[in-house]
Amino acid sequence: MTNEINSRLQDILEDAGQSLNNAGSLEALNEIRVRVLGKKGRLTEVLKSMKDVAPEERPAFGQLVNDARKAIETRLDEIRAELERKLLEEKLAQEVIDVTLPGKKINTGHKHPNTIALEELERIFIGMGYEVVSGPEIEYDLYNFEKLNIPADHPAKDEQDTFYINKEIVLRTQTSPCQARVMEKGKLPIRMISPGRVFRSDEVDATHSPSFHQIEGLVVDKHITFADLKGTLEEFAKELFGEDTKTKFRPHHFPFTEPSAEMDVSCFKCHGKGCRFCKGEGWIEILGCGMVHPHVFEMCGIDPEEYQGFAFGVGLERIALLKYEIDDMRLLYENDIRFLETF
Repeated sequence: MTNEINSRLQDILEDAGQSLNNAGSLEALNEIRVRVLGKKGRLTEVLKSMKDVAPEERPAFGQLVNDARKAIETRLDEIRAELERKLLEEKLAQEVIDVTLPGKKINTGHKHPNTIALEELERIFIGMGYEVVSGPEIEYDLYNFEKLNIPADHPAKDEQDTFYINKEIVLRTQTSPCQARVMEKGKLPIRMISPGRVFRSDEVDATHSPSFHQIEGLVVDKHITFADLKGTLEEFAKELFGEDTKTKFRPHHFPFTEPSAEMDVSCFKCHGKGCRFCKGEGWIEILGCGMVHPHVFEMCGIDPEEYQGFAFGVGLERIALLKYEIDDMRLLYENDIRFLETF
């Protein structure tokens, strides 16, 4: 029995050695290991025949099988190390770096002009002591209209202007609902701006889009006057467009404020002389503003006899178009790399 086992083991060793010498890849090496040493391998089959060996011969039998296994595993490790060394040499040869070659230009991303304009506006107002507040884009009609003094029969609630989800829920048409929510909390005084995306049922053209961005501001405190409003917005205009910027306020009407006004700035292109940019008028309209209507205070739980406030709203895209002299609003949304790379 011992001679037969020795013969079988010798045959396995010779076959494994020849196969290992011819192995040209790690995959082939693994196939040999499974074929010889695996659960159904040739060496395992020899080991299973131990039950047919006399008890006194089993220790010697086991030693022979283990010696054969050890010899094959040692050769396997040697061949694997050699193959891995060759693979590493080939990889290093392919990845040689010529340090004399010129460096490759890395194209970095650019901030969107809307983002640049928003960061500039936030910097200005935060510097004045304002906080930045956000709110939901899907808003209740109560906050989007009623608490802003826009009753049910107001033209602004026409379905041609507003996207209705149902009778009580809309896509917000302005960020002023954030102001109503903050006033409801009753933590006074308030100095805040609320930037965000808004939605209106407008046709897409050079100056309109169904989705755009607004930044609306609110100040509520005791003894606030229209002079505070004018001073704040004049300082804002000088910070944004330059120290020599002049402002002009024209009477207007907004349900949220009374009295209300629109603010123009002197054309920063021609400095008021008149040019194509300002359509020859020397002035450019940039925002609407006014003193908060007493009824709005009442609906938000603030005593209008004790507190006063002012509010203003400016279109972010309008600021970006003016500041960076872009003549078509659609360019801001087309993601043309050639356009964005100019910023």
